[in-house]
Amino acid sequence: MNRRVARIKSVQALYQVEMTGVDPAEAIEATLEQDEQSSDFLIKLVNGTLDHQEEIDGRLEGALDHWSLDRLSRIDRAILRQCVFEMMNLEDVPVNVSINEAIDLAKGFNADEEAGKFVNGVASRIAAELNENNE
Repeated sequence: MNRRVARIKSVQALYQVEMTGVDPAEAIEATLEQDEQSSDFLIKLVNGTLDHQEEIDGRLEGALDHWSLDRLSRIDRAILRQCVFEMMNLEDVPVNVSINEAIDLAKGFNADEEAGKFVNGVASRIAAELNENNE
């Protein structure tokens, strides 16, 4: 499974966990096709995002202008949470790749063409903040 597919399945699993409260391992399993194997990257994305969700949500709240996290659709929350997890914790993934993948996910999961722009704006603000903190 390549990383793009793992990201799609991760967003689906994160959405499922938030919607139903299902165990993350069950949510991951539910995203897999028959005879498809999970990947370490997929598991890392789902578990890492959930493990760091409180810190991630704090960063997201700070980056949302005139919005609250509750007002976002569950799918956009899952995409942004995963993106922020990647930017904060996966040193082998360049920040711009995490942002571009999140934009593509937002475009793919949403009928609204503004979703990609919205995700780009929020993710870029957090990336700038993380960059400032690392300098």
